[in-house]
Order: sequence, then C-alpha cells, then structure tokens
Amino acid sequence: MLIDFWTFAFLCVSAFFAGVMNSVAGGGTLLTFPALTALLTPAMANATSTVALLPGSFAGALGYRKELWECRRFVGRMIVPSIAGGFLGAWLVGKNEDTFATLVPWLILTAAVLFVVQAPLSQWVKQRAIAEGAHTDHHEPNGVTQALVIGFQFLVAVYGGYFGAGIGILMLSALGFMGVGDIHRMNAVKTFLAASINAASVVVFVRDELVNWECAGVMAVAAILGGYTGARVARRLPARYVRYSVIVIGFGLSAYYFVKKFV
Repeated sequence: MLIDFWTFAFLCVSAFFAGVMNSVAGGGTLLTFPALTALLTPAMANATSTVALLPGSFAGALGYRKELWECRRFVGRMIVPSIAGGFLGAWLVGKNEDTFATLVPWLILTAAVLFVVQAPLSQWVKQRAIAEGAHTDHHEPNGVTQALVIGFQFLVAVYGGYFGAGIGILMLSALGFMGVGDIHRMNAVKTFLAASINAASVVVFVRDELVNWECAGVMAVAAILGGYTGARVARRLPARYVRYSVIVIGFGLSAYYFVKKFV
C-alpha cells in the first residue's frame, strides 16, 4: 500500500493526540481507529491501532513499577483471565470481520458512554479506596467476591481484545472491590493489565495478518511522543476538558458510523 506524505502526517497527528489522551484521560483509540478506517477495513484498522498504541501502554505500566510490586498478588490473580480474554476477543475479530464492521457504531457508542460515567465512577472508586485504607492496608475480599471480579475481568479482557476503548474504567470499578489500596495502586494494576490484554490481542492480530505495519510503525512513534507529552502536561491541564473532548468525539463518531452503516 502506497501512502502519501499527508496521509502519514494525518495518522501521526491522530496517534500523537491519542497518546496524549491516554496519558491524561484515556480514549486514544477513539482517534486512531477512525483515522485508520479511511485507509483500511474496520478489522485491520482496529488491529493496527492496537499495535500502534501498545508501546505507550507498556511505557505507562513501567512508570508504575513500584506500585505494581506492592500489589503483585492482585496482578497475579488477574493476569491469566486478562491474557485469555484478550486472545479470545482478538480471535473473534478475525473470525468474522463482517460482524465486527457491523458492530463498529455500537462499539464506539459503548466507549463514549463509558467515558461519560468515568468521572463519577472514578470518584466512587477513589472514595472506596480511601475508606478501605482507613481500616487496613491489606484488605482481603472473600472468595465469592474474588471469583466474581476475576470473571468480570475476563469479560472486560474479551471486550478489550475485540475493541478496547474504555476498558480502564471498567477495570477500576472492579478493582474497587479487591482491596488493592489507594487509587495509584489501582491505576498501576489497571495500566499493566490493559497492556497485557493488548499484547495478547496483538499476537492474534499478527497471526491473522490484520496489521498494516507501514501505518503501525510511524503511529507507534507518534503515540509514544504523545504519551510522554501528555504525562508532562497532565499536572497543568484539567483532565475533565480532555475527557469532555473524548466524549464529544466518541458520540460524534458513533453518529457518523450509524449514518454510514444504516442510512
């Protein structure tokens, strides 16, 4: 596939701002996926977007290495359902690309709705973490709660492998019941597990030859730069403004794809 300079520039700009968004508020997929659908099939656009944003995900997880070590038991419990779900979700994309294309408007709408509830849900998670910390730093949930959260994590991972936008807030809501600790530890677990889900899905996407490496390579570099920039400005830029932008973009794109698909 021959791609001209301006198309490459457009993809790099979308990946850069996706990296910024992922660092500040999440939702980068809502920029890179639509940009790639102008060139690729929906399934290939999804796979290529995942590959492009993967390095930034692991870079974020590396930044939380101290918190990850402190809650390594929880990571150990959640890593297997995360990887298994990521594999299954990615396999479903390649299994029936026509179905994935039909579901695109609904997937983007789901992601947009998740970002609408992100702020109040994050606040609830933070308050719960503070309340748990007031009682003990090592709260251990009962077996039923652990089983339910692990099962929920598997379902989140399936969605993450299939599309992925919004999985962070889903995981944070579940981690609020696991006694992980403060919000920084929960963010550490969430970031690492999201990277693991994406890594598992990338293996399947590569196997199924759904990745356009010409696009993924340059976008990955731009996304890393954007992620670093986002981390630098996160302290100065109110996250709610970026989140509102993601929500507007999400609902706008959902409406566009609904019209394109059904009208």
